[in-house]
Order: sequence, then structure tokens, then C-alpha cells
Amino acid sequence: MAKPDDLRIGKNFKVSDKAAGEKPFSNGDKAKDKAQVEQMAQRIADLQDVLYAERRRKLLIVLQGMDTSGKDGTVRGVFGRIDPLGIRTVAFKAPSDVEKEHDYLWRIHQQVPAQGEILIFNRSHYEDVLVTRVHGWIDEKECRRRYAQIRDFERMLAETGTTILKFFLHISKDEQKERLQARIDNPEKHWKFDPKDIEERKYWDDYQQAYERAIRETDAEHAPWYVIPADSKTHRNLAIASVVLETMENMRLAYPPPKPELARLKIE
Repeated sequence: MAKPDDLRIGKNFKVSDKAAGEKPFSNGDKAKDKAQVEQMAQRIADLQDVLYAERRRKLLIVLQGMDTSGKDGTVRGVFGRIDPLGIRTVAFKAPSDVEKEHDYLWRIHQQVPAQGEILIFNRSHYEDVLVTRVHGWIDEKECRRRYAQIRDFERMLAETGTTILKFFLHISKDEQKERLQARIDNPEKHWKFDPKDIEERKYWDDYQQAYERAIRETDAEHAPWYVIPADSKTHRNLAIASVVLETMENMRLAYPPPKPELARLKIE
């Protein structure tokens, strides 16, 4: 059975369509895999209760991937049991006019997690070295500058109490085709379909190269990237839940010590 560290990238990391279909965390039985995800999701929720009560540390989850890779499904499947008081999801879209008046990290920094909070970035600051580079909106010099800034930004977050986990939800081009077509074929899913997804799909190879480079440039022990084979939705959730659960258990979370004065308090 695979371990979370098996999802970390190596020096010769390459984005491969073949790898998207692998299931290293699977038990070989979909029903058992789903049951395991449910168990881990509940355990994550229990640990988040301690994290919230402790109010000393923070957890930032970054979800990146091509359209239909399953970012929303991950939020529901892995984090759906957590008390809403202690978790927040931010979905970054194209920057607004106000956001464009500031540096590209301005809107990101406003949303970073507070003490005791789990924060999920559904897309993130990485869009500013992915979309912008694929479409030629920034040149190579600016791209290198942004990689350095992102590394500094994430190191600052880590040094001030934020545990960072970054996930690349890796699907194959064929799987994306099926998921997009399913949205078109089901009238109840039309609301999820964006014609821009078809246009972006034309840049598939460019995006794979951009992701590959961004992951290599910004992977660090304090801000690790995990490449998640995501053609299988169940396996995607199983793999991510495994990483998150191991990380939270290693944080050695603990409830604050009891208050002696409350032991003598009697409510009339």
C-alpha cells in the first residue's frame, strides 16, 4: 500500500497522462475505498475540532488542476464533515478591477488562514504563473520573479505557524474529455459547463508543461507538492485524505489545558 510521501515529486518529475490513472492507495474494491475515505474524513473533522480549540496553528490546503480535475469534489468528499466554524474555502477567479490595482499576491494574502482554521484554496496564487504564462501575459523574466516571490511568500506563512499542503489533481486529457461531455449531455449539469473550458483545453500541452515547471520550482519541505492521480474520483479523495490525515496527526494537536476554576463552578 502506498504512503503519502510516495506522492511527493522527484528530481525528474514529469506530468504523464499514464500516471493520472494509477491507483496506488486503492484497496482494489471501490466500496471499501469509499468507506475508508468516510472514516478518514471523520477523523480529519475530529482533529480539526482540536486545531480550532488550540488556536495556535493553521492549515492551508492548495488545490490546483485542470478544469474538471475534481477540486470541488475533493472539498465535499474529504472536508465535508468538518464543522463550518473551523474551515473556509476560497475559490479564486479572474482578478477584479480592484485586485488588478494591487500586486498579484494582495488578494491571496487577505485570505490566508487564521489561527485554528483550515483554509482551502480552490485554485490559488499559482494561477499567476500558469494561466498568465500559457497565454503569454507575462514573460520569462517576470515568471522567474514570481516563482521567487511565491517561494518567499510560502516560507513566510510557514514560519508564522501555517502548515501548507499543495495538491496537483492530475487527470488525463481523455478523462477531461469525458467529464466535459458528461456536463454537456446532462441538462442538470449545464450550469457547470463553461465554454471557456473548451478554449483552454486547446492549450493542454502548454498547461502540462507550466504545471510541471511550477511544481518543480516551488516544491519545498515546508510547502510540499503532492501529485494526485485523479482519473478516479474515489482514489483522488482517498489519496488526499491520506496526506491530510497523516499531516494533522503529526501536528500532535492537543486541547488547551483545563481551567481549575471551572472545576468548582456550579450552575444554579
